[in-house]
Amino acid sequence: MEDQQQSRELEAVVAMVPSPGMGHFIPMIHFAKRLCRHHNLRIAFFMPTNAPPSEAQTTILTALPPLISHTFLPPVKLTDIPPNAKMETIISVTVLRSLPSLRHALLSLSATHRVTALLLDFFGTDALDLARELNAPPYLFFPSTAMVLSFALNFPRLDQDLHFRDFSKPVHIPGSTPVQRKDLGDAFEDRDDDAYKWLLHHSKRYWLAEGFVENSFRDLEPDTIDLLLREEPGRPPVYLVGPLVEEDEVNMVEGCWCLKWLDAQPHGSVILVCFGSGGTLSRDQTEELALGLEMSEERFVWVVKSPNEEVANASYFSEDNGAHPFDFLPQGFVERTKGRGLVVASWVPQAQVLRHPSIGGFVSHCGWNSILESVVNGVPLVAWPLYAEQKMNAVLVSEGMRVGVGVVSGENGVVERGEIARVVKMVMEGEEGKKLLHRIKELKEAAATALSDGGSSSTQISELALKWKAQTKSVKVK
Repeated sequence: MEDQQQSRELEAVVAMVPSPGMGHFIPMIHFAKRLCRHHNLRIAFFMPTNAPPSEAQTTILTALPPLISHTFLPPVKLTDIPPNAKMETIISVTVLRSLPSLRHALLSLSATHRVTALLLDFFGTDALDLARELNAPPYLFFPSTAMVLSFALNFPRLDQDLHFRDFSKPVHIPGSTPVQRKDLGDAFEDRDDDAYKWLLHHSKRYWLAEGFVENSFRDLEPDTIDLLLREEPGRPPVYLVGPLVEEDEVNMVEGCWCLKWLDAQPHGSVILVCFGSGGTLSRDQTEELALGLEMSEERFVWVVKSPNEEVANASYFSEDNGAHPFDFLPQGFVERTKGRGLVVASWVPQAQVLRHPSIGGFVSHCGWNSILESVVNGVPLVAWPLYAEQKMNAVLVSEGMRVGVGVVSGENGVVERGEIARVVKMVMEGEEGKKLLHRIKELKEAAATALSDGGSSSTQISELALKWKAQTKSVKVK
């Protein structure tokens, strides 16, 4: 009797591994949704963790389309990591120690699907070898700027340059505006720090990838991107998929009272003040910000978090579980600003708020997700960077893109109330603000073009989707 076997193709699936924390997770989710929605491509998320999932992560993941699955890998222990370890160290060690469980999960997935690509966060280069072992072409996801990608690709060379070690000299990043050494972020302050060593380790391995998935588009960083798109022997190609922002036009949070409050405000009259999912201010800085907003006499929506005296990214890995943020505001502030100011604890639907016609400015920590949301909605910025590459982003916003104005700290490192009032009024009322608005409206149109059919983002995502769907494998089944 003939063997009753027939051939069928395993369905293609792209495995995605974000780094812990929301900042890199959100744009990877946006990318996955576009692959799923526009190209019917199946996605499997594998989440390295060092703590239980946050409520925000769980909410986002459970609302995803059926074609996108997710698995939280078993939490790894970090008890041997110094308590003062920087976030780059924590993220890198978490991913490294998750590799055994990631390998097991990918082998299980490979039994029923053809894993046609493994998309890794740029902190996940230690999984590149695993991708090769499983015959799944590895790609690195860069949720930040092309400027940061250019720096990262050149970091091993810069590390050996004595000029780079002189903190008094500017750092020349190929294709980009020069930055001061201090603007690279605190991970680059000490070559002996583990965070510096981890970033150097990752950057040396970037060349092992099949390609870089970059969350930017040419009009934002033309010189840098033109340089990255030139072929260089051995360097992986760059796919420009940005801006990766929330596509859904329907309000995901109907009935949100801050949106209802905005409905009652004049067009372009409100400035949003929000430092992202991870940013935190000190107690003194929180008080100065409150008094500065009051002094400006401008309308505002301020997302307040409980202050932290130790680090500026205290809520990056965990939600704000301290005392109620309002307890740290100056006495009488909420009452004195009632009517023209709205203070919200911990979170607002930022993309929807920035889309609201009443919003005319944005005080931001300069996380790249927030900058892109500002560009897509045509909202000029007050650049107030807190940690990681945000100081580089602030330079890009003010000097490269020319869509924002930076704050100046006092001698004690605190941005004082008078400075806050000055920059808020500048963006909302001044002649400089009109120039910023005109420029960001130009970039808003360019972003819409990139996202449209035939635009750079849509085209590059289509190219990757076709490449990944084509790599199928036939198997014999009874």
